[in-house]
Amino acid sequence: MSSAVTETDEAARNSPLTPLKLVGLVCVFLALCLDVGAVMSPAWVTADDQYYLSLWESCWKPASTDNWQCSSTLDSDWQVATLALLLGGGALVLMSFLVALVAVCIGTRRRFYAPVAVMLFAAVVLQACSLVLYPIKFIESINLRIYHEFNWGYGLAWGGTIFSFGGGILYCLNPKNYEDYYY
Repeated sequence: MSSAVTETDEAARNSPLTPLKLVGLVCVFLALCLDVGAVMSPAWVTADDQYYLSLWESCWKPASTDNWQCSSTLDSDWQVATLALLLGGGALVLMSFLVALVAVCIGTRRRFYAPVAVMLFAAVVLQACSLVLYPIKFIESINLRIYHEFNWGYGLAWGGTIFSFGGGILYCLNPKNYEDYYY
């Protein structure tokens, strides 16, 4: 009887998927989804149904017409820098998700945890820099005389950054310290 319990405990201890690593994988997946949504979002800044700005285009509607006039935002350096930092962070999140998924599927225990955490923390740094740069340069360079607000696209980007940070923390935790409590 005791040998059967011991074999079950050993199988559980050798399992590559611990609860915190599974939650970390879910966090990385959510961060990836939020990053894609943020990059594709048409609404990073909106102003009273007269102006909106995304990472790709800036559109405004003159008061006398119902037609929107749009131009590319890739003409200004700060918007290109914001997009590059955000896409670089998103690429790191994608790579860390794929590495974490491969680690779960092939059953490696700890070999890939540190690289996943490092990639996630690097993504957090890149994305946080872009998300701090964006409102500073927007307020400095674009003069809107109407009420404007940072909209849901900007919020999705912050959400992706926060989930990346959470996933990085979960992949940093040492399984030796907590797995004895679970098994």
